[in-house]
Amino acid sequence: MRLEQLQSFLCVAETGSFQQAALKCGVTQSTISRQVQGLEAELGLPLFHRTAQAKLTIGGERFWPYARKICQTWDGAKEELATLLAGKQPELCVAAIHSICASYLPPVLQKFCYAYPEVQLRVTSLGSDRALKVLRDGLVDVAIVMNNRSFTATGELIVESLYEEPIEVLMAHNHPLAKSTQVPWSELVRYPQVVFKDGYGMRRWVQEKFNQTGAKLNAVLELNTLDAFRGVVRQGQLIALLPRSALIESRTDPTLTICAIQPPERRVHSTDSPLSPESSNFSDVEKTPPDPAWSREVVMVATSDRMQIPPIEYFWKLVQEFIPPGSDRFREQIGQFTVKSTS
Repeated sequence: MRLEQLQSFLCVAETGSFQQAALKCGVTQSTISRQVQGLEAELGLPLFHRTAQAKLTIGGERFWPYARKICQTWDGAKEELATLLAGKQPELCVAAIHSICASYLPPVLQKFCYAYPEVQLRVTSLGSDRALKVLRDGLVDVAIVMNNRSFTATGELIVESLYEEPIEVLMAHNHPLAKSTQVPWSELVRYPQVVFKDGYGMRRWVQEKFNQTGAKLNAVLELNTLDAFRGVVRQGQLIALLPRSALIESRTDPTLTICAIQPPERRVHSTDSPLSPESSNFSDVEKTPPDPAWSREVVMVATSDRMQIPPIEYFWKLVQEFIPPGSDRFREQIGQFTVKSTS
């Protein structure tokens, strides 16, 4: 059964004539007859009394509402997709990491809402791994996250690298490490840490670095907001490893100090087997060159099909324009923040 057959059937039923139906549809009468005959053959009964006027048979009367509903559904589907391609979607959903939401997205959101006032913009702050999952599940249109290549290295995703930034140490101003310009890794690992919960890219990053160096991560508290990190760290001995963009407000807080990390030398057994994550005994090992990757990459991700939708494509271009934070457009819009490095 083809859509053209249903449309021909409905047109004959409406006009009461094969000839009039052909004129209305812009085809020959033989084409209309052939479409209806094919439909009757598939259904196994006649749909019209072929007299001076084409009248519906009892089978045609029973079939008519179904044919009408199918054609209306098809027309509705075409209209819906045409509306989508015209940029008239009802909402655009974005999942982004906390530091992006707090500092870098506001000028993008303002610009987008001005250009597409009829599109409801929904922004959810999520950990990187969770944000990528909801993107893959089709629950959001765009994700701005810390890159996780185990998730993003697939053909269905478009991945745009936005910027890389160093990871730094947040601590109270009177912490024993606060006088250092660079905190040696061997000293840093001795202190208890505040970490993000599972599902956050930074939690995975921190754990991987400890595993690489054979040190044991002493995570005594799990949090999921930057305000909570600042509040806990300023109380005493706890420290936190956080990306530079998450430390913008901390730099103006006199109760807090931010230091750079002095990368460690990775240690392996003489047999070239990595130490287990639980091991902290570095005897009988040899040193290898320092690990240079003490930064994180922030990327924007979407599925290729969504990039055909005008509002999503426009949002994507805005993010490229305003982020990374070193861009001129970003500095114009976010001038109220002063980003300084204490390293």
